[in-house]
Amino acid sequence: MPRFALPGSAAPLCTGPDAGPAVWARAGAFLSRLAVAIAAIFLAAAAHAAPQPAIYDIHGHLPDLRFSLSGAQGHSVSQDDVKGKTVLLFFGYASCPDVCPTTMAQLADVMNRLGEDAANVRILFISVDPHRDTPDGLQAYVNAFNSNAIGLTGTERQIADVARRYRVSYQIDKPKPGADPKVYNVTHSRGVYIFDREGEARLLLSDSSSTEEIVDALRKLIGGSRR
Repeated sequence: MPRFALPGSAAPLCTGPDAGPAVWARAGAFLSRLAVAIAAIFLAAAAHAAPQPAIYDIHGHLPDLRFSLSGAQGHSVSQDDVKGKTVLLFFGYASCPDVCPTTMAQLADVMNRLGEDAANVRILFISVDPHRDTPDGLQAYVNAFNSNAIGLTGTERQIADVARRYRVSYQIDKPKPGADPKVYNVTHSRGVYIFDREGEARLLLSDSSSTEEIVDALRKLIGGSRR
């Protein structure tokens, strides 16, 4: 019959069915102490883990701002139309039930808090749902949040090219057979990309970015660009 000694115990512990109550009591006490020790180790590791940043520095890691898409009233819009502005770039769609309106509301709040500096900032909202989002309809959507925001859409290929350029993932589910062809789900990655007035990718906002942190980061970026 196999036998082994618990660490810290001088007496061997029998693992067979004939082990006595005292043996199992010692085993239970040891396992309880072991569980507490393991939990303490994990808690200590979690306490010392580096917190995830709310805003990521992406300077030099993503390409400059470049696109050519469709805006309202039949206008084509490119990076040249926002030249000299700090750009907040977000990918979403107008019928998004949660992430998009929440993000746009926060960006609108950021613009309000920037005061005069807001004149040097533009929000670009690129739709990943070109089948339902028309240029004019999308512009009306973003206008509800900020009158200087620009809604952009395009062909499937145009949207895919821009999304790939900035490593944005999204998926459009096919409508169910026999269902309304305009009723389907869209999933997309989150995050707001910030480009400086030269069109260089500088920052990526995460879900945990607070309005105060965004305003502070933008003020520093705008101030640095003026030098």
